Amino acid sequence: MPDSGHVMLTVLLHHDQSKTLDEIMAHLKKTGFYRDFPPEGSELVSWVVAMSFGFVIHLKVEADKVRSVNRYMEQKAWGVFRYQVFPSYDFAPIAADLKKQHG
Repeated sequence: MPDSGHVMLTVLLHHDQSKTLDEIMAHLKKTGFYRDFPPEGSELVSWVVAMSFGFVIHLKVEADKVRSVNRYMEQKAWGVFRYQVFPSYDFAPIAADLKKQHG
């Protein structure tokens, strides 16, 4: 991302498959997960469902708000999701340039 004040995070939320969908949804409603998403200081870039896994979410986050994303997940997602987060960047423009160079 060209904006040096932000980072992109890839967030993986893996469903706890020992819980039913109703149990997962009840937990997320109780914690306000959907109501409050995305956390303050972040912007939703993409949110996809990976069937049999859970969610793959990309967030653009103010660099000094990365901790708040972590705290958000601890408070609202734990209990129904395993949570992983990775700093990431958009590779599509690079791949397009490589395709031209190697074409």
